[in-house]
Amino acid sequence: MRAQTRRPVVGIIGNSHLINDRYLVHGAGQTNSQAIAEVAGCLPLIVPTDPALADLPDLMAACDGFLFTGGRPNVHPSEYGEEETPAHGSFDRGRDGVALALVRACVERGQPIMGICRGFQEVNVAMGGTLHPEIRDLPGRMNHRMPPDGTPEEIFALRHLVSFTQGGVFHRLMGAPAVMTNTLHGQGIARAGARVVIDGFAPDGTPEAIYIKDAPGFTLSVQWHPEWNAAQDPVSKALFTGFGDALRAWHAAA
Repeated sequence: MRAQTRRPVVGIIGNSHLINDRYLVHGAGQTNSQAIAEVAGCLPLIVPTDPALADLPDLMAACDGFLFTGGRPNVHPSEYGEEETPAHGSFDRGRDGVALALVRACVERGQPIMGICRGFQEVNVAMGGTLHPEIRDLPGRMNHRMPPDGTPEEIFALRHLVSFTQGGVFHRLMGAPAVMTNTLHGQGIARAGARVVIDGFAPDGTPEAIYIKDAPGFTLSVQWHPEWNAAQDPVSKALFTGFGDALRAWHAAA
């Protein structure tokens, strides 16, 4: 009897938080795991975001690729050469210690990665870029933050257009020059990092889709949250399907 080929393993980079204000856990939203399992066709594995627990070479050997999720904590501004202010919000230094080095190592090696919201910002910072602490305070920008009230369906509702570079990576993947997305972020790219190509923008000029120029592997990242309703939303489905295809190619070549 021939053994079944195992699914590629995707390390999901989540966040640290407290249960009942006292019990520290590492976790990630269920929708991230569902998108990886049901749309990308891979095995989701939540990674502890603590560099003392998650050795980089072991992580890269155990996983075929990585999903850098969203989350309330922001990348600490010291990671891109700026002083901390109240506008920068809360932080998860353990995640910074795991994620930024992991992005750089995967880009160099060609191991597939995808960034979502904070993960999108992490990819930019890892490559030497900077962030605006609060997009809505910039002249001419809209409020990209999560609506304060409403059901999950209302919070994750499609709110604005993202326009892609004509004939670019995202245009080809989506089969359309522009798509509608949700928006739930406060920060955003100020200066793009080395080799970071901004391939999609919101109507107010906010960067929404990036990839790493000349990277040997999949590096597409987005500022919105495609994990929500990923199996039904055509934009999300295209993104996670493309990620899954890249993961299977990496796994087959390993």
